[in-house]
Amino acid sequence: MNDAIDQAAGLTPEDALYQTRRLRPEFVEGAEACRKSVLAPEDGQGLPADLRLALAQRMALLNDDAPLQGDYQAQLAALNPSAALLALAAGSVVSEEPLATITRHADWVTLQPIQATGQHIRLLEQAGLSNPQIVALSELIAFVNFQTRVAAGLRLMRSA
Repeated sequence: MNDAIDQAAGLTPEDALYQTRRLRPEFVEGAEACRKSVLAPEDGQGLPADLRLALAQRMALLNDDAPLQGDYQAQLAALNPSAALLALAAGSVVSEEPLATITRHADWVTLQPIQATGQHIRLLEQAGLSNPQIVALSELIAFVNFQTRVAAGLRLMRSA
């Protein structure tokens, strides 16, 4: 199984790193299951797939990960997103609430995770997000940032 991390890192079954990842199949399978569950969960908690993909594309852009950005862009385009979500995904400033607060939060945690505090969660609550929505958003942010870092590390290992 060639998963999204393999694709983002440019790994094929012929690559030694591809085979090395398969020494721990639970991590490969777990990462792919996590990707599916945060991007297209059975219960979206009011965070639709197009919003999730727009945020994922934006985080890939912030992480300067062109392969993942392109992948998320293609997935998003297939859903015929609104102009507002396309702008969000492309890194534009968002002013419409609660989208603006959600976007600022994703940007903040992506760029400065160590400085995130409980106040950032309270801002999401004030914007009208429920606890399940905040958890779902947090899972999405965590996964996409994890995915970009793993893919970047694998690319570095391939180039060595």
